[in-house]
Amino acid sequence: MDTIVTAILLGIVEGLTEFLPVSSTGHLILATELFGYDPHQWAMFNVVIQLGAILAVVVQYWRTFWAVGMGLLRLEPISLRFLRNLLAAFIPSAILGLLLKDQIDMMLGSPMIVCWALVIGGVAILVIEKHAKTGELTGIGQLPLRQALGVGLAQCISMIPGVSRSGATIMGALAMGIERRTAAEFSFFLAIPTMLGATTLELIDNREAVMAGTLGVGWSEIAVGFVVSFVVALAVIRLFVAYVSRSGFKPFAWYRIVAGAAAIIWLSLR
Repeated sequence: MDTIVTAILLGIVEGLTEFLPVSSTGHLILATELFGYDPHQWAMFNVVIQLGAILAVVVQYWRTFWAVGMGLLRLEPISLRFLRNLLAAFIPSAILGLLLKDQIDMMLGSPMIVCWALVIGGVAILVIEKHAKTGELTGIGQLPLRQALGVGLAQCISMIPGVSRSGATIMGALAMGIERRTAAEFSFFLAIPTMLGATTLELIDNREAVMAGTLGVGWSEIAVGFVVSFVVALAVIRLFVAYVSRSGFKPFAWYRIVAGAAAIIWLSLR
């Protein structure tokens, strides 16, 4: 398959799945099996195009970030609590990610782990949606510290490929009584430090290849994937928040279960 076409397809996969509770990493791993490309050659590409998805969050919520930034300069309590909650949710996965990086990298090479995580995660979403009692719509700066820390601990589960970072954080938030829209937006904002940290760590680990220009694929493919990921992710964010505020997460749970089961059968029969 042409490398530019592969870059476009992977950019679409990343943009579609990064902020939905279906696991972007899991889908990229399964895409490796489906499209038949070399995962090592495209490993850096898969990390860098996540920055396109991050940019989509910044563009969509620039007014929020601007207001928080101005509020921090004036030491406004609501802005300080926003930053506190974001850091409290980020720190657990940052620490655990550094400690377990080798084990995480090992799991990334197993498509079957992804499949089972998709199925089990789908069932978990159905259970949480049925029993969670969510509160009223509120802002991230208004959440108590214990809830922010709980979301961060839930995010740690997503280190298992196929679990879904957004799925873990959103379901963790719902389980603690946070309203759907706030849970989704908290997941979006938390993606920024989390994904920047993961990208930075990957670039540091591969700094020799970066300096030598031997990333596996060219900068043109990376640029195409970045742009496609940004555009698709921006559309997904806008539609996703509106949808889950009205209808919840059950369709994503059933998609995970069906897709995971189908992938298990496909991998078993190959």
